[in-house]
Amino acid sequence: MFIIKNKFIFLTISAVIVLGSLIAVMVYGLRPGIDFKGGTLLEVNYTSGRPDSSLIAEVLQKDSLADAIVQPVGASSLSVKSRPLSETERPALVTDLSMGGKYPLTQTSFTSIGPSVGRELTQKAIVAIIIVVIAIVLYIAFAFRGVSKPVSSWKYGLIAIATLVHDIAIPSGVFALLGHFRGAEVDTLFVVAILTVLGISVSDTIVVFDRIRENLKNHIAPTFSETVGKSLNQTFVRSINTSLTVILVLLSLYFFGPIATKNFSLVLIVGMFFGTYSSIFVASPLLVIVEGWQNKSGSRR
Repeated sequence: MFIIKNKFIFLTISAVIVLGSLIAVMVYGLRPGIDFKGGTLLEVNYTSGRPDSSLIAEVLQKDSLADAIVQPVGASSLSVKSRPLSETERPALVTDLSMGGKYPLTQTSFTSIGPSVGRELTQKAIVAIIIVVIAIVLYIAFAFRGVSKPVSSWKYGLIAIATLVHDIAIPSGVFALLGHFRGAEVDTLFVVAILTVLGISVSDTIVVFDRIRENLKNHIAPTFSETVGKSLNQTFVRSINTSLTVILVLLSLYFFGPIATKNFSLVLIVGMFFGTYSSIFVASPLLVIVEGWQNKSGSRR
């Protein structure tokens, strides 16, 4: 009952974090990667040591690529994200990055995505997220169709939407800040991570909602708020342990995994943490608040 008694504190914490995240997204925006805006990704490996960043910056300036994003990969490799390169510009850039042969290198990968493909991927990503959210809400409304008192099934679905917005907004806000201060870009892996977070979060929420539904049928408590509180007590440890296990794995991937999956694992870490928080500290308290509003409106009648 501790969570239900202090529900407004937990909801205020969530509201402040979500508001801050939305402000970050509106002010800084999400920095699109080449998957969405088009461009090229070139990776090279230096066989006898990597040149200083100042030398690389001079090369990019000379090749009219001053706005390119350069990231070291491991101890000897380099990743360069830039505007689309022509068939003549790419080999010239590789040659220039070797500083005229002073720093021997091999090209390990090259990816090019046109602007039209980037726009198509953006549209598909947005559609995918919308479809997933709608499907989740419809499933919850169907799964809880037998629940009509004291809170109807469609309101369970609306509360699920609120928690999903919570779970999308916070990782997006984090990446808006990382994009502004550290140049982190949003790519297709970001979308995959967001969809994964939605699935895991709604799974936790459904577990709690299902326990509330069963306890309502069994009349384990005289009031709805007490029933919700006892249901949370029964599912709290399971939700925390499951999420903590996954987060520990993701932390190891973030710190010890390849650089290509760092942003992906970071989105999952943030999403898992706040997704678990929303399932326990947001969804159920909102149910209690909705039930309280219904009682007040019913008594006025």
